Amino acid sequence: MSRVENGSAPLAAIDIGTNSFHLVIARPTGNNRFEVIDREKDVVRLGSGSGDMKRLAPEAIERGVEALRRFRRIVDSHGADLHAVATSAVREAENREEFVRRARDEAGVRVAVISGVEEARLIRLGALQAVPAYDRRHLLVDIGGGSTEFVLGEGTQVLASRSLKLGAIRLTERFGLEGKIKRDAVRDARQYIRSYLTQVRRVVSPIGFDVAIGSSGTIVNVAEMARARRGEPPLRQVSGATFDRDDLAEVVDALLSAKSVEERLAVPGLDPKRADIVVGGALVLEQSFDALDIDEMVVSDFALREGVLLDALRRREQTSIGHLGDLRYESVMHLAALAPAEEKAHAEHATELALELFEQTSTLHELDSSYEEVLEAASLLANVGVLISHDRHHLHSYYVIRNSDVLTGFTDEEVELIAQVARYHRKSAPKGSHREFAALPPTAQHAVRVLAGILRVAVALDRTRNGVVRHVRAEHEKGTLTVHLDHDGDVELEVYTADARKDLLEQALGVRVVIEPDA
Repeated sequence: MSRVENGSAPLAAIDIGTNSFHLVIARPTGNNRFEVIDREKDVVRLGSGSGDMKRLAPEAIERGVEALRRFRRIVDSHGADLHAVATSAVREAENREEFVRRARDEAGVRVAVISGVEEARLIRLGALQAVPAYDRRHLLVDIGGGSTEFVLGEGTQVLASRSLKLGAIRLTERFGLEGKIKRDAVRDARQYIRSYLTQVRRVVSPIGFDVAIGSSGTIVNVAEMARARRGEPPLRQVSGATFDRDDLAEVVDALLSAKSVEERLAVPGLDPKRADIVVGGALVLEQSFDALDIDEMVVSDFALREGVLLDALRRREQTSIGHLGDLRYESVMHLAALAPAEEKAHAEHATELALELFEQTSTLHELDSSYEEVLEAASLLANVGVLISHDRHHLHSYYVIRNSDVLTGFTDEEVELIAQVARYHRKSAPKGSHREFAALPPTAQHAVRVLAGILRVAVALDRTRNGVVRHVRAEHEKGTLTVHLDHDGDVELEVYTADARKDLLEQALGVRVVIEPDA
Protein backbone atom coordinates (compact mmCIF):
# COMPACT_ATOMS: atom_id res chain seq x y z
CA MET A 1 0.00 0.00 0.00
CA SER A 2 1.37 3.32 -0.98
CA ARG A 3 1.42 6.52 1.01
CA VAL A 4 1.35 10.10 -0.17
CA GLU A 5 3.23 13.07 1.18
CA ASN A 6 0.16 15.34 1.21
CA GLY A 7 -1.67 14.43 4.41
CA SER A 8 -4.89 16.07 3.21
CA ALA A 9 -5.17 14.11 -0.05
CA PRO A 10 -8.26 11.86 -0.28
CA LEU A 11 -7.91 8.15 0.41
CA ALA A 12 -9.72 5.37 -1.44
CA ALA A 13 -10.23 1.74 -0.46
CA ILE A 14 -11.47 -1.18 -2.54
CA ASP A 15 -12.72 -4.34 -0.83
CA ILE A 16 -12.51 -7.18 -3.36
CA GLY A 17 -14.91 -9.68 -1.85
CA THR A 18 -16.26 -13.03 -2.94
CA ASN A 19 -19.68 -11.60 -3.74
CA SER A 20 -19.22 -7.85 -4.19
CA PHE A 21 -16.56 -5.24 -4.82
CA HIS A 22 -16.90 -2.11 -2.68
CA LEU A 23 -15.22 1.25 -3.21
CA VAL A 24 -15.20 4.05 -0.64
CA ILE A 25 -13.42 7.39 -1.00
CA ALA A 26 -12.87 9.66 1.98
CA ARG A 27 -11.28 12.93 2.94
CA PRO A 28 -9.14 13.00 6.13
CA THR A 29 -10.58 15.37 8.73
CA GLY A 30 -7.87 15.14 11.39
CA ASN A 31 -7.42 13.07 14.54
CA ASN A 32 -7.51 9.77 12.61
CA ARG A 33 -11.00 10.51 11.27
CA PHE A 34 -12.36 10.80 7.75
CA GLU A 35 -15.41 12.01 5.86
CA VAL A 36 -16.79 9.74 3.13
CA ILE A 37 -17.20 11.62 -0.15
CA ASP A 38 -18.06 8.81 -2.59
CA ARG A 39 -19.07 5.15 -2.66
CA GLU A 40 -19.56 2.53 -5.34
CA LYS A 41 -20.54 -1.14 -5.27
CA ASP A 42 -20.55 -3.86 -7.93
CA VAL A 43 -21.94 -7.38 -7.40
CA VAL A 44 -19.20 -9.28 -9.25
CA ARG A 45 -19.59 -12.81 -7.82
CA LEU A 46 -15.87 -13.36 -8.13
CA GLY A 47 -15.81 -16.57 -6.11
CA SER A 48 -17.74 -19.78 -6.54
CA GLY A 49 -17.46 -23.36 -5.47
CA SER A 50 -19.12 -25.38 -2.74
CA GLY A 51 -15.88 -26.49 -1.11
CA ASP A 52 -12.49 -24.86 -1.32
CA MET A 53 -12.54 -22.11 -3.93
CA LYS A 54 -9.68 -23.52 -5.94
CA ARG A 55 -9.84 -21.37 -9.04
CA LEU A 56 -11.29 -18.10 -10.25
CA ALA A 57 -13.32 -18.68 -13.40
CA PRO A 58 -12.16 -16.74 -16.50
CA GLU A 59 -15.49 -14.94 -16.77
CA ALA A 60 -15.32 -14.00 -13.07
CA ILE A 61 -11.83 -12.56 -13.52
CA GLU A 62 -13.10 -10.59 -16.52
CA ARG A 63 -16.00 -9.17 -14.48
CA GLY A 64 -13.64 -8.31 -11.65
CA VAL A 65 -11.10 -6.52 -13.84
CA GLU A 66 -13.86 -4.55 -15.56
CA ALA A 67 -15.26 -3.47 -12.17
CA LEU A 68 -11.78 -2.36 -11.09
CA ARG A 69 -11.40 -0.33 -14.28
CA ARG A 70 -14.55 1.59 -13.41
CA PHE A 71 -13.45 2.03 -9.81
CA ARG A 72 -10.05 3.30 -10.95
CA ARG A 73 -11.68 6.02 -13.03
CA ILE A 74 -13.74 7.15 -10.04
CA VAL A 75 -10.68 7.15 -7.80
CA ASP A 76 -8.69 9.19 -10.30
CA SER A 77 -11.50 11.73 -10.61
CA HIS A 78 -11.04 12.47 -6.91
CA GLY A 79 -7.23 12.43 -7.03
CA ALA A 80 -7.28 9.83 -4.24
CA ASP A 81 -4.52 7.53 -2.98
CA LEU A 82 -5.83 3.99 -3.59
CA HIS A 83 -5.55 0.94 -1.34
CA ALA A 84 -7.15 -2.30 -2.62
CA VAL A 85 -7.43 -5.56 -0.67
CA ALA A 86 -8.70 -8.99 -1.70
CA THR A 87 -10.19 -11.57 0.64
CA SER A 88 -11.09 -15.27 0.58
CA ALA A 89 -12.04 -15.78 -3.08
CA VAL A 90 -8.68 -14.48 -4.30
CA ARG A 91 -6.77 -15.70 -1.24
CA GLU A 92 -7.75 -19.34 -1.85
CA ALA A 93 -7.52 -19.41 -5.64
CA GLU A 94 -4.66 -21.29 -7.30
CA ASN A 95 -4.71 -18.72 -10.12
CA ARG A 96 -4.84 -15.65 -7.89
CA GLU A 97 -1.66 -14.27 -9.46
CA GLU A 98 -3.47 -14.03 -12.79
CA PHE A 99 -6.17 -11.86 -11.24
CA VAL A 100 -3.65 -9.72 -9.34
CA ARG A 101 -1.55 -9.26 -12.49
CA ARG A 102 -4.51 -8.33 -14.67
CA ALA A 103 -5.84 -5.94 -12.04
CA ARG A 104 -2.47 -4.20 -12.04
CA ASP A 105 -1.81 -4.22 -15.77
CA GLU A 106 -5.31 -3.68 -17.16
CA ALA A 107 -7.06 -1.67 -14.44
CA GLY A 108 -4.11 0.09 -12.81
CA VAL A 109 -5.06 -1.30 -9.41
CA ARG A 110 -2.41 -2.84 -7.15
CA VAL A 111 -4.20 -5.52 -5.12
CA ALA A 112 -2.99 -6.69 -1.72
CA VAL A 113 -4.19 -10.21 -0.87
CA ILE A 114 -4.72 -10.26 2.90
CA SER A 115 -4.85 -13.18 5.32
CA GLY A 116 -7.97 -14.10 7.27
CA VAL A 117 -6.39 -12.77 10.47
CA GLU A 118 -5.54 -9.45 8.82
CA GLU A 119 -9.02 -9.26 7.31
CA ALA A 120 -10.54 -9.69 10.77
CA ARG A 121 -8.31 -6.97 12.23
CA LEU A 122 -9.23 -4.48 9.53
CA ILE A 123 -12.95 -5.29 9.77
CA ARG A 124 -12.83 -4.59 13.51
CA LEU A 125 -10.95 -1.34 12.89
CA GLY A 126 -13.65 -0.22 10.47
CA ALA A 127 -16.71 -1.47 12.34
CA LEU A 128 -15.77 0.30 15.57
CA GLN A 129 -15.79 3.65 13.75
CA ALA A 130 -19.56 3.36 13.44
CA VAL A 131 -20.47 1.61 16.72
CA PRO A 132 -19.26 3.12 20.03
CA ALA A 133 -18.10 -0.13 21.63
CA TYR A 134 -14.33 0.43 21.66
CA ASP A 135 -13.96 0.30 25.45
CA ARG A 136 -16.41 -2.55 25.96
CA ARG A 137 -15.51 -6.16 25.40
CA HIS A 138 -17.02 -6.88 22.00
CA LEU A 139 -17.56 -9.81 19.68
CA LEU A 140 -17.55 -8.84 16.00
CA VAL A 141 -19.11 -11.10 13.37
CA ASP A 142 -18.69 -10.39 9.63
CA ILE A 143 -20.28 -12.78 7.10
CA GLY A 144 -18.86 -12.57 3.60
CA GLY A 145 -19.41 -14.57 0.46
CA GLY A 146 -16.55 -16.98 1.09
CA SER A 147 -15.69 -16.68 4.78
CA THR A 148 -16.92 -15.41 8.13
CA GLU A 149 -14.64 -13.48 10.47
CA PHE A 150 -14.99 -13.49 14.26
CA VAL A 151 -13.05 -11.01 16.41
CA LEU A 152 -13.09 -10.69 20.17
CA GLY A 153 -11.63 -7.39 21.35
CA GLU A 154 -11.50 -4.69 23.99
CA GLY A 155 -9.85 -1.30 23.64
CA THR A 156 -6.63 -1.59 21.70
CA GLN A 157 -6.45 -5.36 22.21
CA VAL A 158 -7.59 -8.12 19.86
CA LEU A 159 -8.18 -10.91 22.36
CA ALA A 160 -8.90 -13.59 19.75
CA SER A 161 -9.84 -13.87 16.08
CA ARG A 162 -10.89 -16.66 13.74
CA SER A 163 -11.57 -16.76 10.02
CA LEU A 164 -13.81 -19.66 8.97
CA LYS A 165 -14.62 -20.92 5.48
CA LEU A 166 -18.31 -20.26 6.03
CA GLY A 167 -19.69 -17.76 3.53
CA ALA A 168 -23.04 -17.02 1.91
CA ILE A 169 -21.97 -18.09 -1.58
CA ARG A 170 -19.92 -21.07 -0.41
CA LEU A 171 -22.79 -22.53 1.64
CA THR A 172 -25.42 -21.73 -1.00
CA GLU A 173 -23.55 -23.74 -3.60
CA ARG A 174 -22.56 -26.57 -1.26
CA PHE A 175 -26.09 -27.24 0.04
CA GLY A 176 -28.28 -25.94 -2.81
CA LEU A 177 -29.81 -23.05 -0.88
CA GLU A 178 -30.64 -20.75 -3.78
CA GLY A 179 -34.15 -21.76 -4.92
CA LYS A 180 -36.64 -24.10 -3.32
CA ILE A 181 -34.80 -25.40 -0.32
CA LYS A 182 -35.14 -28.96 0.91
CA ARG A 183 -35.51 -29.59 4.61
CA ASP A 184 -32.61 -32.05 4.58
CA ALA A 185 -30.35 -29.41 3.00
CA VAL A 186 -31.13 -26.95 5.80
CA ARG A 187 -30.49 -29.63 8.43
CA ASP A 188 -27.16 -30.58 6.85
CA ALA A 189 -26.10 -26.93 6.46
CA ARG A 190 -26.85 -26.18 10.11
CA GLN A 191 -24.88 -29.21 11.26
CA TYR A 192 -21.98 -28.28 8.99
CA ILE A 193 -21.90 -24.69 10.31
CA ARG A 194 -22.06 -25.88 13.94
CA SER A 195 -19.04 -28.13 13.38
CA TYR A 196 -16.99 -25.11 12.27
CA LEU A 197 -18.25 -22.88 15.08
CA THR A 198 -16.94 -25.25 17.76
CA GLN A 199 -13.45 -23.73 17.49
CA VAL A 200 -14.84 -20.20 17.83
CA ARG A 201 -16.93 -21.16 20.86
CA ARG A 202 -13.82 -22.60 22.55
CA VAL A 203 -12.07 -19.21 22.48
CA VAL A 204 -15.10 -16.95 23.02
CA SER A 205 -16.91 -18.72 25.86
CA PRO A 206 -14.10 -18.54 28.49
CA ILE A 207 -13.58 -14.81 27.85
CA GLY A 208 -17.13 -13.65 27.18
CA PHE A 209 -18.28 -10.33 25.74
CA ASP A 210 -20.49 -7.38 26.58
CA VAL A 211 -21.80 -6.52 23.12
CA ALA A 212 -22.08 -8.37 19.80
CA ILE A 213 -21.52 -6.34 16.64
CA GLY A 214 -22.44 -7.47 13.15
CA SER A 215 -21.03 -6.06 9.92
CA SER A 216 -21.34 -7.09 6.25
CA GLY A 217 -24.17 -7.00 3.74
CA THR A 218 -25.81 -10.15 5.07
CA ILE A 219 -26.14 -8.87 8.62
CA VAL A 220 -27.19 -5.37 7.55
CA ASN A 221 -29.92 -6.91 5.39
CA VAL A 222 -31.09 -9.18 8.23
CA ALA A 223 -31.49 -6.05 10.37
CA GLU A 224 -33.47 -4.38 7.57
CA MET A 225 -35.76 -7.41 7.20
CA ALA A 226 -36.28 -7.53 10.97
CA ARG A 227 -37.33 -3.87 11.00
CA ALA A 228 -39.69 -4.46 8.07
CA ARG A 229 -41.34 -7.39 9.85
CA ARG A 230 -41.87 -5.13 12.88
CA GLY A 231 -43.54 -2.58 10.62
CA GLU A 232 -40.76 -0.05 11.16
CA PRO A 233 -39.57 2.21 8.30
CA PRO A 234 -36.11 1.77 6.70
CA LEU A 235 -33.25 3.60 8.39
CA ARG A 236 -31.17 6.20 6.58
CA GLN A 237 -28.26 5.28 8.87
CA VAL A 238 -28.27 1.57 9.67
CA SER A 239 -25.27 1.64 12.04
CA GLY A 240 -26.44 1.31 15.62
CA ALA A 241 -29.61 -0.59 14.73
CA THR A 242 -30.24 -3.76 16.74
CA PHE A 243 -32.07 -7.05 16.36
CA ASP A 244 -32.43 -9.93 18.79
CA ARG A 245 -32.62 -13.70 18.69
CA ASP A 246 -36.40 -13.71 18.09
CA ASP A 247 -36.10 -11.20 15.24
CA LEU A 248 -33.49 -13.38 13.58
CA ALA A 249 -35.60 -16.53 13.98
CA GLU A 250 -38.56 -14.85 12.27
CA VAL A 251 -36.39 -13.66 9.37
CA VAL A 252 -34.88 -17.12 8.87
CA ASP A 253 -38.33 -18.74 8.96
CA ALA A 254 -39.61 -16.28 6.36
CA LEU A 255 -36.66 -16.96 4.07
CA LEU A 256 -36.94 -20.75 4.41
CA SER A 257 -40.68 -20.69 3.77
CA ALA A 258 -40.19 -19.27 0.27
CA LYS A 259 -40.51 -21.93 -2.44
CA SER A 260 -38.37 -20.08 -4.98
CA VAL A 261 -36.09 -17.09 -5.39
CA GLU A 262 -39.03 -15.18 -6.83
CA GLU A 263 -41.16 -15.92 -3.79
CA ARG A 264 -38.32 -15.02 -1.50
CA LEU A 265 -38.17 -11.59 -3.13
CA ALA A 266 -41.51 -10.86 -1.49
CA VAL A 267 -39.96 -11.03 1.99
CA PRO A 268 -40.21 -7.44 3.29
CA GLY A 269 -36.86 -5.66 3.46
CA LEU A 270 -34.88 -8.24 1.46
CA ASP A 271 -32.21 -6.80 -0.84
CA PRO A 272 -33.12 -8.24 -4.28
CA LYS A 273 -29.43 -8.67 -5.16
CA ARG A 274 -29.05 -11.07 -2.23
CA ALA A 275 -32.14 -13.17 -2.84
CA ASP A 276 -30.24 -16.18 -4.18
CA ILE A 277 -27.53 -16.31 -1.47
CA VAL A 278 -29.13 -14.77 1.62
CA VAL A 279 -30.22 -18.09 3.15
CA GLY A 280 -26.65 -19.36 3.45
CA GLY A 281 -25.55 -16.19 5.24
CA ALA A 282 -28.65 -16.13 7.46
CA LEU A 283 -27.99 -19.69 8.60
CA VAL A 284 -24.41 -18.80 9.56
CA LEU A 285 -25.78 -15.93 11.64
CA GLU A 286 -28.49 -18.10 13.20
CA GLN A 287 -25.99 -20.75 14.28
CA SER A 288 -23.53 -18.11 15.52
CA PHE A 289 -26.24 -16.68 17.79
CA ASP A 290 -26.86 -20.15 19.19
CA ALA A 291 -23.27 -21.37 19.53
CA LEU A 292 -21.88 -18.12 20.98
CA ASP A 293 -24.86 -17.24 23.19
CA ILE A 294 -25.68 -13.99 21.40
CA ASP A 295 -29.00 -12.49 22.50
CA GLU A 296 -28.82 -9.19 20.61
CA MET A 297 -26.63 -7.77 17.86
CA VAL A 298 -25.73 -4.17 17.03
CA VAL A 299 -25.22 -3.43 13.34
CA SER A 300 -22.25 -1.54 11.92
CA ASP A 301 -22.45 -0.36 8.33
CA PHE A 302 -18.67 0.14 8.38
CA ALA A 303 -16.46 -2.88 7.78
CA LEU A 304 -13.36 -3.93 5.85
CA ARG A 305 -13.16 -1.02 3.40
CA GLU A 306 -13.45 1.58 6.16
CA GLY A 307 -10.86 -0.35 8.16
CA VAL A 308 -8.49 -0.21 5.20
CA LEU A 309 -9.04 3.56 5.00
CA LEU A 310 -8.35 4.10 8.68
CA ASP A 311 -5.30 1.83 8.62
CA ALA A 312 -3.90 3.74 5.63
CA LEU A 313 -4.62 7.06 7.35
CA ARG A 314 -2.81 6.00 10.51
CA ARG A 315 0.15 4.71 8.54
CA ARG A 316 0.31 7.99 6.65
CA GLU A 317 0.37 10.08 9.83
CA GLN A 318 2.23 7.95 12.36
CA THR A 319 5.68 6.37 12.43
CA SER A 320 7.82 4.57 14.98
CA ILE A 321 11.56 3.83 14.66
CA GLY A 322 11.51 4.71 10.98
CA HIS A 323 8.41 4.35 8.86
CA LEU A 324 6.54 1.39 10.30
CA GLY A 325 3.24 2.32 11.97
CA ASP A 326 2.84 1.43 15.64
CA LEU A 327 0.85 -1.76 15.03
CA ARG A 328 3.27 -3.05 12.43
CA TYR A 329 6.30 -2.09 14.48
CA GLU A 330 4.98 -3.92 17.54
CA SER A 331 4.34 -7.10 15.54
CA VAL A 332 7.79 -6.94 13.92
CA MET A 333 9.49 -6.51 17.28
CA HIS A 334 7.45 -9.38 18.70
CA LEU A 335 8.88 -11.67 16.02
CA ALA A 336 12.35 -10.10 16.25
CA ALA A 337 12.44 -11.10 19.91
CA LEU A 338 13.07 -14.67 18.74
CA ALA A 339 16.64 -13.68 17.85
CA PRO A 340 19.33 -13.62 20.57
CA ALA A 341 19.40 -10.43 22.66
CA GLU A 342 22.84 -9.43 21.37
CA GLU A 343 21.39 -9.17 17.85
CA LYS A 344 18.84 -6.47 18.80
CA ALA A 345 21.12 -3.40 18.97
CA HIS A 346 22.96 -4.50 15.82
CA ALA A 347 19.69 -4.97 13.91
CA GLU A 348 18.30 -1.61 14.98
CA HIS A 349 21.49 0.29 14.07
CA ALA A 350 21.77 -1.45 10.70
CA THR A 351 18.09 -0.59 10.13
CA GLU A 352 18.75 3.11 10.72
CA LEU A 353 21.61 3.07 8.21
CA ALA A 354 19.52 1.14 5.68
CA LEU A 355 16.66 3.64 5.89
CA GLU A 356 19.08 6.52 5.37
CA LEU A 357 20.46 4.81 2.26
CA PHE A 358 16.97 4.13 0.94
CA GLU A 359 15.90 7.74 1.25
CA GLN A 360 19.14 9.11 -0.21
CA THR A 361 19.02 6.83 -3.27
CA SER A 362 15.34 7.38 -4.07
CA THR A 363 16.05 9.01 -7.45
CA LEU A 364 18.00 5.90 -8.48
CA HIS A 365 15.73 3.08 -7.29
CA GLU A 366 12.40 4.95 -7.82
CA LEU A 367 10.58 2.83 -5.23
CA ASP A 368 7.68 4.45 -3.41
CA SER A 369 7.60 4.88 0.36
CA SER A 370 5.67 1.65 0.99
CA TYR A 371 8.89 -0.25 0.22
CA GLU A 372 10.64 1.66 3.00
CA GLU A 373 8.36 -0.18 5.43
CA VAL A 374 9.33 -3.48 3.82
CA LEU A 375 13.01 -2.61 4.20
CA GLU A 376 12.60 -1.60 7.83
CA ALA A 377 10.79 -4.81 8.75
CA ALA A 378 13.25 -6.99 6.83
CA SER A 379 16.21 -5.23 8.48
CA LEU A 380 14.84 -5.80 11.96
CA LEU A 381 14.00 -9.44 11.18
CA ALA A 382 17.01 -10.44 9.08
CA ASN A 383 18.56 -12.52 11.85
CA VAL A 384 15.52 -14.32 13.31
CA GLY A 385 16.74 -17.46 11.53
CA VAL A 386 19.58 -17.67 14.05
CA LEU A 387 16.96 -19.23 16.34
CA ILE A 388 17.19 -22.36 14.17
CA SER A 389 20.86 -22.28 13.24
CA HIS A 390 23.51 -19.63 12.62
CA ASP A 391 24.69 -21.54 9.58
CA ARG A 392 22.53 -20.50 6.61
CA HIS A 393 20.44 -18.38 8.99
CA HIS A 394 19.38 -16.11 6.12
CA LEU A 395 17.48 -19.06 4.62
CA HIS A 396 15.96 -19.88 7.98
CA SER A 397 14.91 -16.23 8.39
CA TYR A 398 12.90 -16.49 5.19
CA TYR A 399 10.89 -19.45 6.47
CA VAL A 400 10.39 -18.03 9.96
CA ILE A 401 9.06 -14.75 8.54
CA ARG A 402 7.00 -16.32 5.78
CA ASN A 403 5.29 -18.84 8.05
CA SER A 404 4.73 -16.59 11.05
CA ASP A 405 1.20 -15.42 11.87
CA VAL A 406 2.27 -12.60 14.19
CA LEU A 407 3.07 -9.95 11.56
CA THR A 408 -0.14 -8.01 12.08
CA GLY A 409 -0.92 -5.20 9.67
CA PHE A 410 0.97 -6.61 6.67
CA THR A 411 -0.51 -8.06 3.52
CA ASP A 412 0.52 -11.47 2.23
CA GLU A 413 2.45 -9.78 -0.57
CA GLU A 414 4.31 -7.57 1.90
CA VAL A 415 5.23 -10.52 4.13
CA GLU A 416 6.68 -12.32 1.10
CA LEU A 417 8.78 -9.28 0.20
CA ILE A 418 9.98 -8.86 3.79
CA ALA A 419 10.95 -12.53 3.92
CA GLN A 420 12.83 -12.37 0.62
CA VAL A 421 14.76 -9.21 1.50
CA ALA A 422 15.81 -10.84 4.77
CA ARG A 423 16.73 -14.03 2.90
CA TYR A 424 19.07 -12.12 0.56
CA HIS A 425 20.74 -9.91 3.15
CA ARG A 426 23.80 -12.18 2.91
CA LYS A 427 25.36 -14.94 0.79
CA SER A 428 23.94 -15.56 -2.71
CA ALA A 429 22.15 -12.83 -4.63
CA PRO A 430 18.59 -13.28 -6.01
CA LYS A 431 18.50 -15.59 -9.04
CA GLY A 432 15.91 -16.69 -11.52
CA SER A 433 16.57 -20.27 -10.46
CA HIS A 434 15.35 -19.48 -6.93
CA ARG A 435 11.70 -20.60 -6.94
CA GLU A 436 10.24 -18.00 -4.58
CA PHE A 437 12.10 -15.13 -6.24
CA ALA A 438 11.15 -16.29 -9.74
CA ALA A 439 7.48 -16.29 -8.73
CA LEU A 440 7.55 -12.53 -8.07
CA PRO A 441 6.43 -10.06 -10.75
CA PRO A 442 9.25 -7.96 -12.29
CA THR A 443 8.50 -4.87 -10.17
CA ALA A 444 8.73 -6.90 -6.98
CA GLN A 445 11.94 -8.60 -8.15
CA HIS A 446 13.48 -5.16 -8.70
CA ALA A 447 12.38 -4.10 -5.23
CA VAL A 448 13.94 -7.19 -3.61
CA ARG A 449 17.26 -6.58 -5.40
CA VAL A 450 17.36 -2.93 -4.36
CA LEU A 451 16.28 -3.48 -0.76
CA ALA A 452 18.52 -6.50 -0.22
CA GLY A 453 21.42 -4.60 -1.80
CA ILE A 454 20.88 -1.68 0.58
CA LEU A 455 20.55 -4.01 3.55
CA ARG A 456 23.79 -5.85 2.72
CA VAL A 457 25.73 -2.59 2.77
CA ALA A 458 23.99 -1.35 5.93
CA VAL A 459 24.71 -4.57 7.83
CA ALA A 460 28.34 -4.45 6.66
CA LEU A 461 28.67 -0.88 7.98
CA ASP A 462 28.05 -2.22 11.48
CA ARG A 463 30.47 -5.14 11.08
CA THR A 464 32.15 -4.64 14.46
CA ARG A 465 28.74 -4.08 16.12
CA ASN A 466 30.05 -1.02 17.91
CA GLY A 467 27.96 1.55 16.03
CA VAL A 468 31.08 3.38 14.84
CA VAL A 469 29.33 4.45 11.62
CA ARG A 470 26.82 6.91 12.98
CA HIS A 471 25.19 8.08 9.72
CA VAL A 472 25.57 7.74 5.97
CA ARG A 473 25.26 10.40 3.27
CA ALA A 474 24.95 9.26 -0.35
CA GLU A 475 25.82 11.38 -3.39
CA HIS A 476 25.29 10.34 -7.01
CA GLU A 477 27.36 11.85 -9.81
CA LYS A 478 28.33 10.53 -13.26
CA GLY A 479 27.41 6.93 -12.64
CA THR A 480 29.07 6.73 -9.22
CA LEU A 481 27.24 6.56 -5.89
CA THR A 482 29.55 7.71 -3.10
CA VAL A 483 28.44 6.65 0.38
CA HIS A 484 30.07 9.02 2.89
CA LEU A 485 30.43 7.67 6.42
CA ASP A 486 29.95 9.88 9.48
CA HIS A 487 31.92 7.83 11.98
CA ASP A 488 33.32 7.83 15.48
CA GLY A 489 36.37 5.59 15.52
CA ASP A 490 38.20 3.16 13.28
CA VAL A 491 35.98 2.04 10.38
CA GLU A 492 38.56 0.07 8.40
CA LEU A 493 36.73 -3.25 8.89
CA GLU A 494 33.36 -1.67 8.04
CA VAL A 495 34.71 -0.18 4.80
CA TYR A 496 36.37 -3.46 3.82
CA THR A 497 33.19 -5.48 4.47
CA ALA A 498 30.90 -3.01 2.68
CA ASP A 499 33.20 -3.03 -0.35
CA ALA A 500 32.99 -6.81 -0.42
CA ARG A 501 29.17 -6.79 -0.23
CA LYS A 502 28.21 -3.90 -2.50
CA ASP A 503 27.88 -5.88 -5.75
CA LEU A 504 24.13 -6.47 -5.48
CA LEU A 505 23.45 -2.79 -4.82
CA GLU A 506 25.60 -1.79 -7.78
CA GLN A 507 23.72 -4.16 -10.06
CA ALA A 508 20.31 -3.11 -8.77
CA LEU A 509 20.97 0.61 -9.13
CA GLY A 510 23.17 0.43 -12.21
CA VAL A 511 25.96 2.50 -10.66
CA ARG A 512 29.43 2.10 -9.18
CA VAL A 513 29.36 2.31 -5.37
CA VAL A 514 32.24 3.88 -3.45
CA ILE A 515 32.43 3.73 0.37
CA GLU A 516 34.14 6.88 1.65
CA PRO A 517 34.81 7.61 5.35
CA ASP A 518 34.63 11.30 6.25
CA ALA A 519 37.93 12.80 7.36
